Amino acid sequence: MTAAPQTDILDLWDLSVGDHPDRPALVSARRAMSYRETDRVTDSWAAALAKRGAGPGRLVGLAFGDPVRTVLGMLATLKAGAGFTILDDRLPPAARAALVRRTEAAVWLGDGRHAPDGAHVPPVHPTGSDTAWSRPPARASDVAYVLFTSGSTGRPKGTVVERDALRRFARAVAERLELKPEDRWLQVASLGFDVLIEEVFPALVAGAAVVCRDDTRALDAEELHHMAALTRTTVVELSTQYWMEYARWLDTAGATTPGDLRTVVVGGERMDPRPYREWQARQPAALAHVYGLTECTVSSTFYTGRLPDDADEVPLGTPLRDARIEIRRDGRAVPCGERGEIHIGGPLLARGFLDDEEATARRFLPDPHTAPDARLYATGDLGRMDSEGQVVFLGRVDDQIKIRGHRLEPARVERALCDRPGVDQAVVFPDPETGTALWAFTVPADPATAPPPGEARRLTGTEREALVAPLEECLPDWAVPRVLHRVSVLPKNAHGKVDKRSLASWATPDRPARPAEVSGAPAPKPGSADAAPARGVAAAASEPLDRVVALFREVLTAPTLGPDDDFFAQGGHSLLAMRLLARMRESHPGAVGLRASDLFASPTPRRLAGTLAARSDTGP
Repeated sequence: MTAAPQTDILDLWDLSVGDHPDRPALVSARRAMSYRETDRVTDSWAAALAKRGAGPGRLVGLAFGDPVRTVLGMLATLKAGAGFTILDDRLPPAARAALVRRTEAAVWLGDGRHAPDGAHVPPVHPTGSDTAWSRPPARASDVAYVLFTSGSTGRPKGTVVERDALRRFARAVAERLELKPEDRWLQVASLGFDVLIEEVFPALVAGAAVVCRDDTRALDAEELHHMAALTRTTVVELSTQYWMEYARWLDTAGATTPGDLRTVVVGGERMDPRPYREWQARQPAALAHVYGLTECTVSSTFYTGRLPDDADEVPLGTPLRDARIEIRRDGRAVPCGERGEIHIGGPLLARGFLDDEEATARRFLPDPHTAPDARLYATGDLGRMDSEGQVVFLGRVDDQIKIRGHRLEPARVERALCDRPGVDQAVVFPDPETGTALWAFTVPADPATAPPPGEARRLTGTEREALVAPLEECLPDWAVPRVLHRVSVLPKNAHGKVDKRSLASWATPDRPARPAEVSGAPAPKPGSADAAPARGVAAAASEPLDRVVALFREVLTAPTLGPDDDFFAQGGHSLLAMRLLARMRESHPGAVGLRASDLFASPTPRRLAGTLAARSDTGP
């Protein structure tokens, strides 16, 4: 088929349908949908959306509990001429309700537990009459989607991306990764996260397949590996910490990446050179290190080279076609090699923020030296350009941090903590061991309740719950501190800032766990929530329980954790759960096949030891 000039993302879709009608477009464990079938289904959905008021200038909300129908909804919305937005099922109810009000969507599609009342559920097997509909003309400046960033400074920002930016981005990524119709991109990102855009559209414009999970449940490292092998995945994108957990699992298992997997895209946080080099030395799948922001249509730079031996940073890479990178200081571009703030320009920039002109004007800056209507986005990241044109990350301009790929202003969480009765001061920062969870240190209003100077008392039970529960109602899960301490004072360094290193040392004293703290602890009452089945408790009464407690302590960096302490109440989250399960599989025969769902069902060492004992008796 001869390619005609493309002016819209759907022109590229039509080329894929015409060139590869019978190749798979969407693949799941249950079925594969060809490009022809996917085109027919999304035509039907688009017709239904148009009848309900969707069209140019309007939004369609998506709230499905599975990736396949989410992708169908994205395509159908674009066909109807509208823009889509996706409601993240991890948001607290109040935050979800606020986003539903702000989007003012013409239609909501979905049947997930988080779907708004009245959401429509279109059929995946439409009748012929459902597709009697004419696609409206699309303009390059029409909205393609609105995705909400983390709300790092308070109210989440709805980033408005136009159709032309989406088209250019999809083509540029497919070009940079050399995607072919034979490729299969495994979709693993949360559906409300902008990485979903990168997992879907570059593959579809290349005639490749998007491999979808059956639900939105996060895969642990072993599940990821087996699913990639089973589905013959060739490309997958992982957050930096998720990739590190996968690399650790591969090393422990003595395994290499599946034979079909050729590229692992990694981004979201700073990449340490050591694991990058180790991967390149051991694993056949190549790495692509990416950098970008939601406001610039996901990734803007890619690094796919072999890291030089003398490099002390993994470069962010060179810009995609249609992305322009400038390093600026005091409003002016700096010479190659000098430090400054990273600015991103070009046609991949978003239109701005939904219903927030002030924030749009503050971050999207005019660039009249390039063109009368040109703009630059001030990222807040520091960097430099090396002699080969590679962007190198050097930190943040402000105090903003990243937690599991999400941007966060710590002050937002600190203010919320100080709003609680009895809290006078608070500071939060990522845990120094993994950087994947927030630690919080609070100074009480009543000095009599504070520990001695130089000590940090970990909060547990009702004290911890009194601080965490209100935060869970207004913050996403990853922004809620999971490990909380009380101190008498926040120490300062020579520059007058809070000395976070000292706080961390107060919280993690270098002492071995005492055996009496494990097997000498009282057992829970029979019939209580923490009581495991009698057979399991009897089998795991001593040494196996000690081993499980030791692993909990190691992974959570909690030397005093006891056998009846809840993993998640002590700071655990999905990435640390992956690490715990991997460590347990190394040391316990009953842990083979153990999954994250088992940890949710048995979140204390005593209950998990009972589960392991039962599995050892009956087999996995």
